[in-house]
Amino acid sequence: MYRELDPAKTLKTIEKLERRISERFPESSLGKVCQELKEIASTSQQKAEWIRKPNIPLRIGIGMVILLGLAGLIFTFTRINLSLGQLEIGEFAQLIEASVNDLLLIAAGLFFLTNTETRIKRARALEDLHELRAVAHVIDMHQLTKDPSRITGSDIGIMTPSSPRPNLSVYELTRYLDYCSEMLSLTGKIAALYAQYLPDALILDTVNDIETLTTGLSRKIWQKIIILQRLIAKEEENNSLKF
Repeated sequence: MYRELDPAKTLKTIEKLERRISERFPESSLGKVCQELKEIASTSQQKAEWIRKPNIPLRIGIGMVILLGLAGLIFTFTRINLSLGQLEIGEFAQLIEASVNDLLLIAAGLFFLTNTETRIKRARALEDLHELRAVAHVIDMHQLTKDPSRITGSDIGIMTPSSPRPNLSVYELTRYLDYCSEMLSLTGKIAALYAQYLPDALILDTVNDIETLTTGLSRKIWQKIIILQRLIAKEEENNSLKF
């Protein structure tokens, strides 16, 4: 029960996060990004279910092709009227070589057919994972200019006309960065759904790359949050000394 991710609960978590962002920062672009993440999570839930379920029609079709191929192979061998005693050593060696080559080709064909379903699902999953990677970078773009030094006013004197102007308090900026960190974490969880239902080597590597990316971006955000938390603690200490 608690050994795998639940797509429905992951979607509910994202929906709740979207409400939290919209309530604290109405009409913010971060809320719109979270809305996009919610839509991706909703479609990912359906796609994850599609990946988990076996494609019965495709498997039946592949099974019929394999059976027809084996039947044709057996029919061909039964039609051959060959006496091994009449073959010379060179001809016998050529026959063995041709038979081995044919068996290798048949084995390769069987492997290709039996992995058709996995290849189709892998292609669909990789397309979705690429979208999640792009969303992670979009989230990171929203926190790039959220510099704690602008809140403290330490760089006001060296700001240029193009420098971003601070419009959030210390507490608001802390919450904003925390929301970005949560969105990055949830992005990684959505990606993990594909690895959970499709344990393919390429999918696992791609999901690990996304989780490494989101963890690294979140680590940068938390460095800023720690600085802001120290500022809050310092302000509270100064206020307590006044009284």
